[in-house]
Amino acid sequence: MADYIHEIRALVGHRPMILNTAAGALLDDHNRLLLQERADTGGWSFPGGYMEFGQSYAETCKREYLEDAGIEVEPLKLLRIFDDDFYTYPNGDQTQLITALYLVRQTGGKPLDHVTDETKQVKYFDLDKVPTLFNGQSNKMVQAVIDEVNSWQAG
Repeated sequence: MADYIHEIRALVGHRPMILNTAAGALLDDHNRLLLQERADTGGWSFPGGYMEFGQSYAETCKREYLEDAGIEVEPLKLLRIFDDDFYTYPNGDQTQLITALYLVRQTGGKPLDHVTDETKQVKYFDLDKVPTLFNGQSNKMVQAVIDEVNSWQAG
């Protein structure tokens, strides 16, 4: 979690907060989706995270993807904004997450091959075989990616 969020949480404790986040959907040549196994909850999610003060959603996506997955990305398309999901972290922090999900392409780096403070591992998954996800919003995000891939195949 970013220093900005730690500073805010020090002031408000576990009270409900609206937080802006950005995430990226990276597909390989077989349309498999790269996901991150989170160190904090153990669930899987899209590489991404909290916006820092002064950053755009796209900048946040790029920064967080590199931190969480070890991969430099370029946002290609905003797939959707998710704004109706609530989550309580294991430490009691309550949030309403407003997340911008981008379709991204890799521009550098390589998938993490070691554990970090935020990531246990990263791995590609077939869209119909994703593991247990971090929260309901992540499930909706997978569906947005499936819808995007289906639109390519229909078009």
